Amino acid sequence: PNDMMAWNEDQTRMPYRMHSEYLRRLFLNNDLASGRYQVNGNPVAISDIQVPIFAVGTETDHVAPWKSVYKINLLANSRNVTFLLTSGGHNAGIISEPGHPHRHYQMASRPGQGIYMDPDTWQQRTTHNEGSWWPAWQKWLAAKSGDPVDPPAMGAPDAGYPPLCDAPGTYIFQK
Repeated sequence: PNDMMAWNEDQTRMPYRMHSEYLRRLFLNNDLASGRYQVNGNPVAISDIQVPIFAVGTETDHVAPWKSVYKINLLANSRNVTFLLTSGGHNAGIISEPGHPHRHYQMASRPGQGIYMDPDTWQQRTTHNEGSWWPAWQKWLAAKSGDPVDPPAMGAPDAGYPPLCDAPGTYIFQK
C-alpha cells in the first residue's frame, strides 16, 4: 500500500443527493458543458469564465480522456486558456511530483480569440518536456498571482457556526 492508493480508495464523502446530482448532471448528461447546469436558478456557462484557465489532461485517463478535457478550448471564452497534457492516467498523471521518474508533459497557451487547433495537431506541434508538470503549473500560477494575503476567518461564530478544528480536519484519520 502507498499514499496514492489510500487516496484512490477514499470515499467521496458527499451526501447521496449531491453525489447523485454530480453523476447525473455533470457526468451522464454533461449539463455544464452544454450550458444547462443551474445554481440557484441561474445557468452556469463555461463560456462566461473570464479568468485565465489552466486545464490538465492525462494521456491514459479512463475517466476524463484528454481529448475531452481539451474541449475546454472550444467551450471557454477566457482571455487565456493553457492546456497541459501529462503522462500517466487519472491518478498517477496528476500525482506526479518532481523527481518522479519517467514523467513528461506538453503545454501550450491559446490567447483569447487565438486560432483553435484540433487535439491531434496540438499534440504533434507542442513541445515535449521531460519531468513533472508541477513546476510548470507553479510558474503559471506565480505569473497570474498577486502578493500573498491572509485567508479570511473560518466559520461564522456570530451565527453559531464556529470552526470545528484546523485543516485538514479529522476525517482523514478515520479508517
